Amino acid sequence: MAMVGLFWIAEGDVYVGAKPSGLHPGVRLTPEGVVALGDGQSGLRPWAGIRALTVADVPVKTLRRRVGAVADLAVSTVIGLVEPTGPGGADDAPGLMTVRVQTPDGVHELAAHTAAAVGYSETETDLSRALLARLTEGAAPAATTLAAMSQWGRAREGDSPRAAEREKLLREWLDRR
Repeated sequence: MAMVGLFWIAEGDVYVGAKPSGLHPGVRLTPEGVVALGDGQSGLRPWAGIRALTVADVPVKTLRRRVGAVADLAVSTVIGLVEPTGPGGADDAPGLMTVRVQTPDGVHELAAHTAAAVGYSETETDLSRALLARLTEGAAPAATTLAAMSQWGRAREGDSPRAAEREKLLREWLDRR
């Protein structure tokens, strides 16, 4: 499993944001279209009917966000020592992004958890948004691009690549025709 831009690629599956588990919301991109996952959202929207695909509420990486993540980790560690079962609760869930899928019958808003603990860089966010727009150019560009992303995910071993490699991958996938 690895994160590249706004995408989480796991065993050949491509998600916007984090791969959902259980009933948590998520959005998977397939050669057929956009699949809504989780409690309260479901269904497939085929590429042929998608006019636009955008993401809002993307947390951008900032110094303040990085410092906050370190502080949260320190507080969680202390609480974990005092309460061995952990703090629990809704605050432990990652933030949500909004994936907007525009079709002839309107705009469908889907929720997806963010995969980046301290946010995404502006460059990766911009490249990811451009890649999402590219996917709406028709079934062929979507299938070709997603096949390349899936192939990379299946061949990838280890953690997410560093920022420079992630940006390079996003540019390569954007240039795929």
